[in-house]
Amino acid sequence: MELGLIGLGKMGGNMRERIRRGGHTVIGYDRDPELADVHSLEELVTRLEAPRVVWVMVPAGAATQSTIDQLASLLSPGDVVVDGGNSRWTEDERHAEELSAKGVGFVDCGVSGGIWGLENGYALMYGGSSEDVAKVQPIFDVLKPEGEFGSVHAGRVGAGHFAKMVHNGIEYAMMQAFAEGWELLEAADAVTDVREVFRSWQEGTVIRSWLLDLAVKALDSDEHLEELRGYAADSGEGRWTVDAAIDHAVPLPAITASLFARFSSRQKDSPQMKMVAALRNQFGGHAVTASGDHVDGDTPGADVLPPVGG
Repeated sequence: MELGLIGLGKMGGNMRERIRRGGHTVIGYDRDPELADVHSLEELVTRLEAPRVVWVMVPAGAATQSTIDQLASLLSPGDVVVDGGNSRWTEDERHAEELSAKGVGFVDCGVSGGIWGLENGYALMYGGSSEDVAKVQPIFDVLKPEGEFGSVHAGRVGAGHFAKMVHNGIEYAMMQAFAEGWELLEAADAVTDVREVFRSWQEGTVIRSWLLDLAVKALDSDEHLEELRGYAADSGEGRWTVDAAIDHAVPLPAITASLFARFSSRQKDSPQMKMVAALRNQFGGHAVTASGDHVDGDTPGADVLPPVGG
């Protein structure tokens, strides 16, 4: 079948290649003319035979909204738009309504696989009517990993991005657990080869996983992660997961804590810890560290101010 693909960055470009390897025709558009097969959205739509399927793979928010607005004016009844970006699931119903007014279908699709998806396939979670999903199914089938799993019609419009959001929230918590375990191992004098401990877990343990494999790969490149700064960004989906948990009154302590841990990575000198230190000094006379002083680990009496207060 034919597919129009908008957005040919790292993910979109690899998806185009995998779809073509699967025997389908892809006409791609990107703002970078060196990546694009056509010069405009108008040309992309004109090149496709009706009924058309157009997959949008651009950043969530304004870029996605602008693209869908343009497609709504270009496409015809019976065509289908797929949003494969990281849009918030609450936006999907609005996009579906906008396109429905033109007789155009809408499918939201959460995509996981990153830079490895070209060779390994992409995990796909999609939402929409059965009729609209069926029009895209050949593309889903070639993008997914080989085998029984890796692709799911999660429900109605919004379900695909909701499922992907929860997936990413779980990912936050899993990565945080590996990070905490790694730091504790590094801190223990008795453990002399943390990297090999991680490697040993790759077989026979209940925590063996692709994330663990990637952790070992990272440690092979930089055994003590000395080349990295302790800063971790968040894509926004962790926040959305916590917001959804509040809306549904579902407790998510691990995922929420992992999100807040990323926020703490952005603080060179935590204001909260200043208050904690001040309170410990006030109620217990515990020593505090002066601003700008060098601290040598937790050595008692090293570079600290004397207790204040009673």
